[in-house]
Amino acid sequence: MRKYITGTQGMTLIEIMVVVAIIGLIMGVVTVNVLDKLDEAKVSTTKTQMKSLGNALDQYRRDAGYYPSTEQGLQALVEKPSSGRVPRNYPAKGYIKKIPRDPFDCEFIYTSPGTHGNDYEITSLGRDCAEGGEDMDADIHSYEIE
Repeated sequence: MRKYITGTQGMTLIEIMVVVAIIGLIMGVVTVNVLDKLDEAKVSTTKTQMKSLGNALDQYRRDAGYYPSTEQGLQALVEKPSSGRVPRNYPAKGYIKKIPRDPFDCEFIYTSPGTHGNDYEITSLGRDCAEGGEDMDADIHSYEIE
């Protein structure tokens, strides 16, 4: 004996479109929140990298008695400088293996002495990789980090 199910109906096109629209709205809200958190994480990671570079610069100063010049830049942490003041007690493997790029895929800018009365300054240009900007495009400076 075969039993037939009676009285069942499929979904109409309008019902399917409403469900797809609701799913689209939910995905839009989630995407906006996730992207905001991703940018916040990049800023936090940039600050952590700056602190790490600052620690390497402090170690350089302890060994050499001074910070690398602006011309020598952060590269002085990777290999012994060949121009300017050359430190006598430079470790064979340097202070770091390579200079990281910031999470926005831009190079850090190093200045010594710093512009705000600091011995040095490290700057990330933010998401837009250009000077200035607001919000996530704003520059991040090592002197602003706690």
